[in-house]
Amino acid sequence: MGGIGGGGAARLDGRLRLVLVVLLVAQFMLAVDFSILNVALPVIGEGLGFSLSGLQWIATAFALSAAGFTLLFGRIADLFGRRRLFLAGLAVLGLSSLAGGLATSPEMLLTARVFQGLATAAVTPAGLSLLTTSFPEGPLRQKALGLNGALMSAGFTAGAVLGGVLTDLLSWRWAFFVNVPVALAVLAIAPTVIKESRPAARPKLDLPGAATVTLGLLALIYGLTRAGEHGWGSATALIWLAAGVLLLIAFYAVESRAASPLVPVSVLKKRTVAWGNTAGLIAFLTETSLVFLMTLYLQEVLDFSPLAAGLSFGVLGLGTVIGGSLASRVIAATSTRTTLIAGGLLQAAATLSLVALGTSAGGLWLLLGATFAGGIGNMLVIVGFMVTATTGLPDHEQGMATGLATMTQQIGITMGTPIMSAIAAAHTGIHSGITTAIVVNTAIVLAGTLTTVLFLGRERTA
Repeated sequence: MGGIGGGGAARLDGRLRLVLVVLLVAQFMLAVDFSILNVALPVIGEGLGFSLSGLQWIATAFALSAAGFTLLFGRIADLFGRRRLFLAGLAVLGLSSLAGGLATSPEMLLTARVFQGLATAAVTPAGLSLLTTSFPEGPLRQKALGLNGALMSAGFTAGAVLGGVLTDLLSWRWAFFVNVPVALAVLAIAPTVIKESRPAARPKLDLPGAATVTLGLLALIYGLTRAGEHGWGSATALIWLAAGVLLLIAFYAVESRAASPLVPVSVLKKRTVAWGNTAGLIAFLTETSLVFLMTLYLQEVLDFSPLAAGLSFGVLGLGTVIGGSLASRVIAATSTRTTLIAGGLLQAAATLSLVALGTSAGGLWLLLGATFAGGIGNMLVIVGFMVTATTGLPDHEQGMATGLATMTQQIGITMGTPIMSAIAAAHTGIHSGITTAIVVNTAIVLAGTLTTVLFLGRERTA
């Protein structure tokens, strides 16, 4: 195994710092990409002639490919080289971003979005596995994952702000073009500082497992998207969701019999992997959907402009950066289990306080304070989840482990908004609908914290 971190590095030397910067810049760019188009969607629709119903496919095309292929690409990174896949994915991201910015038709833009999603599915797990194999288990890896988590969450917030600024001052096309120079810079530097990382003996790729999990995830994500668009009672949505669940059950059956499984069942049964990913799923589901709810509140209840609403989440971004910086210290002082519980309780308390928001701007201070504190708590959970889900596995399985973690992240992001949107829309008044959704969001956070208490309680994960 050609690990890039020198096995047991005890301190962050100059080369490792450069490796960390390169990988973090790439992950930050990917996080920005998730949210940068949200504010620009109406303008893009007008510019390229999207129908109102077709506009959601700008986000859906990206989400389907990003979530559907991430586990497959995570395993491919293990088998054929993490650096190779990381660089190839960045090249595709740069080219597809350029194509998106130059798009002259809905078909051209959607094709670019599909390839952006595929690039994200390749780069995210490859970059994370390069990160985990660069730094040995312990304080250095925890610090690296903490910084990575902080920048990822900050990237989601920065994307919303940057999308508004670029669209208002220049053009929506710059929401695509901004990726190109960053991708080129990382492609220029990464080969000189990051060593290749892959196993000495290359096992066969589990094609039946790859097919069932990829098709299952595609069906699940598409079903969630349809549910968000047409409601949870939609027959089409329910059929796709059922198909996704059945295919994922088939995937588990295939893996239990495969000679070289995509994901060994023994790994799926590991408590740290199973319940660490559960905590991560809930963390991403709740916080990203809370941003959606607060965007609704700011624009529909307080009548903020899209740019003003985006700027209001600056304090959330600050909270996530602080939470990511603190997470490794909290884990070192306690354990990942304690960090997951403390972060979940802080996020739940901050979220629940938002039920006190009224219909005037006088409560804006509460929104800012609660999202700041909730951002800290959420980031403690996210870093705790990443450390837990990748701990105790050998380097040759880190691509698979980070692929699982990335899949968890993508599904959580995709699930959250349709769920909260359906709850908010079930009420006649937008304010009462948002309030009900906040209560449900809090309950989900507490349920995730409870799973950590119950199922990680007898096993130290740090």
